[in-house]
Amino acid sequence: MVTLEDVARHAGVSLATASRVLNGSTRQVGASLREKVEVAAAQLGYRTNVAAQTLARGASNVIGLVVHDLTDPYFAAIADGAMRVAERQGLMVMVGTTHRDPQREIAYVSTLNAQRVRAVLLAGSRLTDTQVTRRLREELDRYRETGGRVACVGQDMLGVDTVAPGNREGAAALARALAGLGHRGFAILAGPEGLITARDRVAGFTEELHRLGLPDPLVLHGSFDRDGGYGAATRVSGVTCVFAVNDVMAVGALAAFRDRGIRVPEDVSVAGFDDIFTLRDLVPALSTVRLPLADMGARALELALDAAEEARVEGVAGEVVLRASTRALG
Repeated sequence: MVTLEDVARHAGVSLATASRVLNGSTRQVGASLREKVEVAAAQLGYRTNVAAQTLARGASNVIGLVVHDLTDPYFAAIADGAMRVAERQGLMVMVGTTHRDPQREIAYVSTLNAQRVRAVLLAGSRLTDTQVTRRLREELDRYRETGGRVACVGQDMLGVDTVAPGNREGAAALARALAGLGHRGFAILAGPEGLITARDRVAGFTEELHRLGLPDPLVLHGSFDRDGGYGAATRVSGVTCVFAVNDVMAVGALAAFRDRGIRVPEDVSVAGFDDIFTLRDLVPALSTVRLPLADMGARALELALDAAEEARVEGVAGEVVLRASTRALG
């Protein structure tokens, strides 16, 4: 059986260097040394001993959960679902918040790899920046090569088990429902341009309006949070209905309209997306697209813990829920 020592000797490097290259260490190894080790491993037919690495991990009962913003009820609900699964299986959960910084997300994965966690769960939208996605995939691949398991809630772009919400389809269904209330003039509070979740929801809503023969909506970009919704809503005029691409933006929009003396839904209807749990106390009650957020987090962790040869993708459909924030036009 070829050992790590054999690879190090064949490559002419130290055992520590060979281990860093082949066992997913976060410590940097120069490109030339890395290539020597990888070539030597391929020539000798070395295969990582996953069982031995698992025994050496010492933190194999730990799950790493990486979310964009834990103060956002969307991510809090997903985290809650994942934590309930972890608790049932006697696992601990380490939580990291990226604050929507893709470099922090990559760094968290690297750190969790060094901590030898049993599985990593990523929750949040991917970006349109292909270079960032490629770097994250590479970091995840290094972790998986040492026996780690990965799943994500979001777009199927990382080559791992994925729970994928139906963002485009849910937004299209919402557009149909709102048009069915008689609305013809729409504004979309669209979130950041580079965020794929926001982009897909805008596209689904807009494409459905086109299919229905309705005018193009007014599209206003802003941050993917309450303040982004508030700021975008201050620029809304001349429409009867506003679609915010997530609920926290819709909450900001309601505040902006209230401050402007615009009544919801008498003067303008407002709808969101996600159905976060804090909406139960909102007045007027917000129309939205409901996603089973806790169930999504739970299912993603179940996939991560249930090893499979091929990455699996499970789609999750949204459900349109019309409430008091939208009204039918006469």
